[in-house]
Amino acid sequence: MSEKKQILLSVKNLKKYFKVGDNLILKAVDNVSFDIYEGETLGMVGESGCGKTTCGRTCIGLYGKTDGQVLYKGQDVHTLKGKKRQNFKKEVQMVFQDPYGSLDPRMTVTDIIGEGIDIHHISKSKKERLELIYKCLNLVGLNREHANRFVHEFSGGQRQRIGIARALSVNPKFIVLDEPISALDVSIQAQIVNLLIELQKNIGLTYLFVAHDLSMVKHISDRIAVMYLGNLVELATSEELFANPQHPYTQALLSAIPIPDPDIEQERYAKKIKLEGDVPSPINTPPGCKFKGRCKYRTADCDQNTPPLRDLGNGHFVACNK
Repeated sequence: MSEKKQILLSVKNLKKYFKVGDNLILKAVDNVSFDIYEGETLGMVGESGCGKTTCGRTCIGLYGKTDGQVLYKGQDVHTLKGKKRQNFKKEVQMVFQDPYGSLDPRMTVTDIIGEGIDIHHISKSKKERLELIYKCLNLVGLNREHANRFVHEFSGGQRQRIGIARALSVNPKFIVLDEPISALDVSIQAQIVNLLIELQKNIGLTYLFVAHDLSMVKHISDRIAVMYLGNLVELATSEELFANPQHPYTQALLSAIPIPDPDIEQERYAKKIKLEGDVPSPINTPPGCKFKGRCKYRTADCDQNTPPLRDLGNGHFVACNK
């Protein structure tokens, strides 16, 4: 799939560091590279604190970079100015994890969705503005009766639909979805994911889907990138990653996915990979592989050298010395 499509976003050796003390550096994103193709969903997974949200935000310019490059349609995201930057901000949107915290409780749904329409001068009249707002509500499964209500009048799932409608209001090409279902009830999560899939199919959107639920990521993603303490440790198609995981961290993540059948789950329990050792601090990390302290394949080379992403063929990459 990816070989036949154009690259929309290209991340090259991206670094995003935070200074957290006089001599302390948090390497939230550390030398990460990947491409996202037009019309695909790239899932990005990993434990809390692995840098996936920071990576997503840096990719669209919400955070400045420390080093490296992010190219959107061949243009450096962090050097765009004037009209080019305005067009970029229109084409690239973000849906946040907390649908309540990211929506202004003092504004009606009309004003929340209409804000982007106003900023980018998309409508020519109040009537056209209102019709665009109604269209966005309809796209996400809401209706015009919801337009004059406030955020607190909605359920969590409805609030996230409003957040998605707000992103759609400016006709974007690329959306970063920052754990968009993690704050929702399990019964609602699948509805939101299916909505995103339907929107992608009908509108032709491209997604970076940041999450920690691998089973849900598999459902929506064409390819999956696995992050560990700021590093990209594995990248493959969704099917390939689940069928043939190569990095020991990916293998452990997949073995931990519960199966909704008690008999099968009981059989799997003994085979689950239980990681031992402590997670190293992301602040001033020692040299070598960051996973080495929890890895049964550790060698002397792992102690000194951070393994680069190796191409295993068919779009499968892994950063491991084994």
